[in-house]
Amino acid sequence: MTGGADFLDAVAGLRALATSQHGVVARSQLTRLGVTSHDVDNQVRARRWRRSSRDVLVLHRGPLTRLARCWVAVLGAPPCSAVGAWTALELRGLEGWHREPVHLVVARGERADRHPWLVVHESRRAATDDIGWLAGLPVHGVERAAVDAAAWQPSWRTAVGLASAVVQQRLATPAGLLAKLDEVGAVRHRSTMRSALGDIAGGSDSLAEIDFVRLCRRAGLPEPVRQARRRDARGRWRFLDVEWRLADGRRLVVEIDGVGHMENRRWYDDLLRDAELGADTRTVRLRLPATAARHEPERVLAIVRRHLADLALAG
Repeated sequence: MTGGADFLDAVAGLRALATSQHGVVARSQLTRLGVTSHDVDNQVRARRWRRSSRDVLVLHRGPLTRLARCWVAVLGAPPCSAVGAWTALELRGLEGWHREPVHLVVARGERADRHPWLVVHESRRAATDDIGWLAGLPVHGVERAAVDAAAWQPSWRTAVGLASAVVQQRLATPAGLLAKLDEVGAVRHRSTMRSALGDIAGGSDSLAEIDFVRLCRRAGLPEPVRQARRRDARGRWRFLDVEWRLADGRRLVVEIDGVGHMENRRWYDDLLRDAELGADTRTVRLRLPATAARHEPERVLAIVRRHLADLALAG
């Protein structure tokens, strides 16, 4: 009987296939290379190979790497299946959002091999146009993977944070993600993600301010001033989102930050901007997220009421 390493070299193309697929092969691939069922049984009995499932084999006895698990998943699934969602984003370079299970997307109604470390999603949108190839591995593109991962989360905060991270790390543009959202149609958190992507793109900042002012108006709060000008320590004019001015000259300033402000450079600039506006014992400054104003309006209103009341009492 030929040993495991010798057998890989004895069959033309087998070692190259095993290397390219991180030690994982399908029975159909072995058959095309001329490897018989008898050969497979011999290697498995000799404990050189092992069966991952009926149709998928691992050509070693060691632990499966992350990429080997991805190959096990796709080789045990129907055609047009792909690594998707969180795992696709990880493979395409997203940092800081690791999820331990491998995520596989198959067409609705299709069956795939199951494993404890694998999450299989059935999708009615199993479009081949969304599949790209990473060293032969079928993987969803960033836009499709991000929309899927966000829509499959129970929390809108996670969906918004993920969309922000994908853009911040320059893996996709807001326009690309918005186009994919429009393409897939009705999915969970769709309207929230659209609003967040508008904030990220910078085109909705004024709308966020308008929404905030309307929220305060409906709650019966005094009308604030929008885009008030202040000169900073370097002599430059700065524009504040909204501001309440009390009769004695004291002010409450509120900056409405879209999720784009979470990006490292924006955060850095925002902190310096606040510092350059200078210390002013007669001004209270707050920074509030635009998404909170949309999704937790009562909480935001309570914060504004409290600070307005404190200023009035201090007067």
